[in-house]
Amino acid sequence: MGDDGILLFDLDPDWGHGARIARHLEVPVSLHEERGFEDGELKVRPLVGVRNRDVYVVQSLHGDAERSVHDKLCRLLFFVGAVKDASAASVTVVAPYLAYARKDRRTKPRDPVTLRYLAGMMEAVGVDRVVAVDVHNEAAFENAFRCRTEHLEARKLFAAHLAPLVGRGGVSVVSPDVGGVKRAERLRESLEHALGRDVGLAFMEKTRSGGVVRGGTLVGDVQGRTVAILDDLISTGTTMMRAASACRAAGGGPVFALATHGLFVGGAPTVVASPLFDHVFVTDTLPPFRLPEKLVSRRVTVLATAPLLAEAIARIHGGGSVSDLLAD
Repeated sequence: MGDDGILLFDLDPDWGHGARIARHLEVPVSLHEERGFEDGELKVRPLVGVRNRDVYVVQSLHGDAERSVHDKLCRLLFFVGAVKDASAASVTVVAPYLAYARKDRRTKPRDPVTLRYLAGMMEAVGVDRVVAVDVHNEAAFENAFRCRTEHLEARKLFAAHLAPLVGRGGVSVVSPDVGGVKRAERLRESLEHALGRDVGLAFMEKTRSGGVVRGGTLVGDVQGRTVAILDDLISTGTTMMRAASACRAAGGGPVFALATHGLFVGGAPTVVASPLFDHVFVTDTLPPFRLPEKLVSRRVTVLATAPLLAEAIARIHGGGSVSDLLAD
């Protein structure tokens, strides 16, 4: 594609997601400076001119061993502010994993709606557009921001990798809760397109309050079928485990766990190693650094999102439609 006015900055170079996106765009990663001070404050700025340029800033907003999610958020906000003050034409934040996207509504009295507050902070420093992959609730994501948003989905990546594994038998896509049925339905459609035959749909009845999960009835047919359990993320893995257990009890198998974001906190390594699952698929919106490397090599496949994100950036920069990327 070449340098056609795009400037791309990677604020998490150790993971290198921005560098992979840049390679697909055939543009260099632009240089920036980060400087820490003795009291814990920091300065972050571009080292190239940004005047009248379209700037894309890649930062997956998840905590890791080096920086908390709040450290990364502050770096992102301060960097965007510096870029806007330096007269960039536009700034697009590419956040493959968007922190606080799960807290999008009030479930208890006086609850914060943290996604809306996050949106307000980004807009305050001048973000023109936010690109994210498989947020918890697409409608809430779009409504929280007043700037432009682009919501990308990993379902076609999952469908392409699942299709060769399911053979000629029946297949069912399962949502581990009612809220994810629409997401599961879209994967079902993509799988049908890839396989050229009907794919079933099922879901679990589940409620969560105060961190406690209740319910566990499986609605739909999985008997004698390959099962693909789809969620937006795997955190502790208990939701996936409950769904897998119900599907096995109902005669389903083999069972594959699919989640765009592999957070893998708490007891997730035990869940990933469970014989309830034949394999786990996640994407590289964040690295699976909380899992032992041997477990990842045996049980987890990490799918690349750089081509998808690069294509979205190219279309945004060229004035094209990003929604076309979601069509089967």
